Amino acid sequence: MLGINCIGILTSGGDAPGMNAAIRAVTRTALYNGFEVKGIYHGYRGLLNGEIETFRTENVSNIIQLGGTILKTARSKEFQTPEGRRQAFENMQREHIDALVVIGGDGSLAGAREFAAEFNFPIVGLPGTIDNDLSGTDTTIGYDTALNTIMEAVDKIRDTAMSHERLFFIEVMGRNAGFLALNGAIATGAEAAIIPEIATEVDQLAELIQNGFRKSKSSSIVLVAESEVTGGAMGLAERVKQEYPEYEVRVTILGHIQRGGSPTAADRILATRMGEAAVDAIIEGQRNVMVGIQDDKLIYVPFSKAIRDDKPINRDLIQTIKMLSI
Repeated sequence: MLGINCIGILTSGGDAPGMNAAIRAVTRTALYNGFEVKGIYHGYRGLLNGEIETFRTENVSNIIQLGGTILKTARSKEFQTPEGRRQAFENMQREHIDALVVIGGDGSLAGAREFAAEFNFPIVGLPGTIDNDLSGTDTTIGYDTALNTIMEAVDKIRDTAMSHERLFFIEVMGRNAGFLALNGAIATGAEAAIIPEIATEVDQLAELIQNGFRKSKSSSIVLVAESEVTGGAMGLAERVKQEYPEYEVRVTILGHIQRGGSPTAADRILATRMGEAAVDAIIEGQRNVMVGIQDDKLIYVPFSKAIRDDKPINRDLIQTIKMLSI
């Protein structure tokens, strides 16, 4: 905590429900502990452009229930250059920001890690991503809300699916991670989840067809992760058309609806706990760590571990789907 008087907050990358709850928790915990707080708009781009505002408690009033992020978010190619990061650092010095809280996914935390190393600057990350693909934490801010959004959408699609004898492919987010597809399939009673983690091990579409899906059912619903590895819902539908023309296929791509909406209670509580823990980490002298949660306990995870691309799925759940789809 030595020499730290002002904490900056930014949100970066894709937005996730619960980010506002995290902003609120960081701001008010920091103010409670005597720090000055600066909100940085439009992520790293705003850091370069000096889009920085002093935050008081009223800046975060009535935002816990809002989706998106009041600080906005943006991609920044300039921040990926040494010159851009130097400009960002100089802007923080000008604003007397002594530590930074970054709320975002793996790309955002990778940027934070590089920036922290380059300027020996204390940064604490919060895992804000609906994909749930950051290592060292059981879940991420926004994941539960996105999963519930998927569940509600698929429930509605099932109503119409039951009226037709068709195979429905429903594409969900998760370019490199199948957590939304896998757990969404369990929550909705889908017949299968086609995910990138096992796409190179088995032809998931062929397996689905050969196992005789739709045995006693009038329709079948399959959740597909939007990955190049899986081919996405459109790619799989084209394969069915070519290889299994006897089946009639429909495709629904849920898209950005998964990122929006008011955060669930679980995400509001998680974001609040993590936001408080981020300020605690700064007080304790922690730096270059992400706040994670394991077995309902908050932990600090080094950036290098958090952004590794190897968070495992629970493979037992694949067998669960197979058993329950008979």
